[in-house]
Amino acid sequence: MSLEKIAVVTGACGGIGTQITARLIQDGFRVVGLDINENQLQEMAQHYDSQFIPLKVDLTSAREITQTFERIKSQFGGIDALVNNAGNCFMSEFPDIPADEFDLQMSVNFSSAFHCSQAAIKLMLGRPGIRKIVNISSNGAYNFDVFDPPHYRASKAALDTLTKDLARRYAKEGISVNSIAPAMTESPLFGVLSKEILEKALSQMPRGRAMKPEEIAAWVGFLISPAGDISSGNVIILNQGRDVR
Repeated sequence: MSLEKIAVVTGACGGIGTQITARLIQDGFRVVGLDINENQLQEMAQHYDSQFIPLKVDLTSAREITQTFERIKSQFGGIDALVNNAGNCFMSEFPDIPADEFDLQMSVNFSSAFHCSQAAIKLMLGRPGIRKIVNISSNGAYNFDVFDPPHYRASKAALDTLTKDLARRYAKEGISVNSIAPAMTESPLFGVLSKEILEKALSQMPRGRAMKPEEIAAWVGFLISPAGDISSGNVIILNQGRDVR
């Protein structure tokens, strides 16, 4: 009898998160969705029935993250994959970024992934096969001619450094860790941009459009599939060839 495959997706109710959830369920995982949006979590649970387990959690709270993974351990015993997808982009500009906005930006985009990864790895050790962590980063950490503010860039660059550290640290334990760094992708984050900034950013995309959440989810699915077993420590930039590094 094969062991049930369990994946945890943070920010499961977001534009990219819903597509990642759909892809992993399609690929045979039971998905534990973590998000602050309780109503949408319940809607997703009704849609996917027993294949989706909704857990409301404030991902800016290390204590709540620890408690949540204790619940996951109690219910499932362990996990096979973690997707650190939760993220936000605050648009204040340097040198007038409020301290509380900086702290929240780092907490949502980096600290939540750090604490989730610490908790998840403990539940991955001893599980069969190659276990996976996929971090959703951003091309904004590398392309400095677009609109992204510096605290957003810094949070994603920190996430990619975590990716590389954990990949090396846990290579012999059979845990693969990668980042996906997409450029402009259709999501609710579009709502924080002015029309002028959005048009400028889209004009830089070689194919004249933003990428779609399901396209990002397909890459997540690939990395978590057996085909992705030999990839670890990589930051995969998805930007239609806008800039090549």
